Amino acid sequence: MRPGNSYRRFELLAVEVLADLLGLSPKALKVRAEDKDADLRIATRDHTFLIEVKASSQVASIASGILSLQRFTGLPRRKVVPVLAVPFMGDTGKRLCEQAGVGWFDLSGNAQIAAPGLRILVEGRPNRFPKVGRPPNLFAPRSSRVARWLLMHPAEHIKQTALAHEIGLAVSDVGRIVARLEEAEYIVRVDGTRGDWRHGNPGKPALTARDPSLLLDAWLEAYDFSKHRIIEGHVPARSGEELAEQVSKILRKEGLQHAATGLAAAWAYTKFAQFRIASFYLSQEPTDGMLEQLGFRSDPKGANLWLVVPNDLGVFQGASDREGLTCVHPVQAFLDLKGHPERAKEAAERLRADYLSWEKAMMGKLQ
Repeated sequence: MRPGNSYRRFELLAVEVLADLLGLSPKALKVRAEDKDADLRIATRDHTFLIEVKASSQVASIASGILSLQRFTGLPRRKVVPVLAVPFMGDTGKRLCEQAGVGWFDLSGNAQIAAPGLRILVEGRPNRFPKVGRPPNLFAPRSSRVARWLLMHPAEHIKQTALAHEIGLAVSDVGRIVARLEEAEYIVRVDGTRGDWRHGNPGKPALTARDPSLLLDAWLEAYDFSKHRIIEGHVPARSGEELAEQVSKILRKEGLQHAATGLAAAWAYTKFAQFRIASFYLSQEPTDGMLEQLGFRSDPKGANLWLVVPNDLGVFQGASDREGLTCVHPVQAFLDLKGHPERAKEAAERLRADYLSWEKAMMGKLQ
């Protein structure tokens, strides 16, 4: 934790919140600030908490805090309980903490801490620290083209001008997006002495994802599938697979740019789980004539087909043919599953394991 009045205020509040979670008075806690092992060492009669306090709830900040605490997760739990404190913990942060075996609480009063003789689980308390004004969205529709390209090419380094050309944005726009991603520690510049240089000249600084998995987690946290225009309806079909095939055939015949996403794309990539709802991105609004060809009947409640007009055509980056379907790239399909029902969560886990495992990606297996 860096020194400063704002950080000190967060530390003092962290002591108060932990005391409340434990049902104790703050005076009953033995607090040591700026301990060599963590920002705070707080002792009670039964436990010693090593607390890393972060003033930001961004995924990169949470990952940094987890990294600082992980060296204590193997110690006997009776002695030390590593805990991360942030202003407000989102779903992705919760998952990262759970995977790392690190307890957490937020300054809004939510918590998940487990130790011998202690289990604290508090959920549903609102964020007490909403940001004033409209903060820049690192993964806004057009901005997300940068993250998407870097995740599609995790082993490569690319110059900023070449990246702008690849994703169809102005160099100045890419510069602003890159600066924000660098500030959040999601991307890094490299000197060109290593990596794949199909895009740019070796020896000159270039961009790459600092940690592709972390970048994907951050994007997932901010992603909202409902921001696209989704037209829900029903088309007669015996199965989701048959539906996807017949819809794809008609769209190809009409020459309309399209790509399956969500459950249909996940099935095409992994063959995991049958599905009922098929989702297709369309590059433009479907005409009445096209809907008639599809046999489409507007029916949000009984819908088995989602026709999605994207808020940015970048969703088509990396689309390819799989099992007779044109599908979005696994990165996009993974994100879109967040907004789908049925077995979408399991399908996303399978898709990530098969196509977004970054060790495999570094060996050229992502594409």
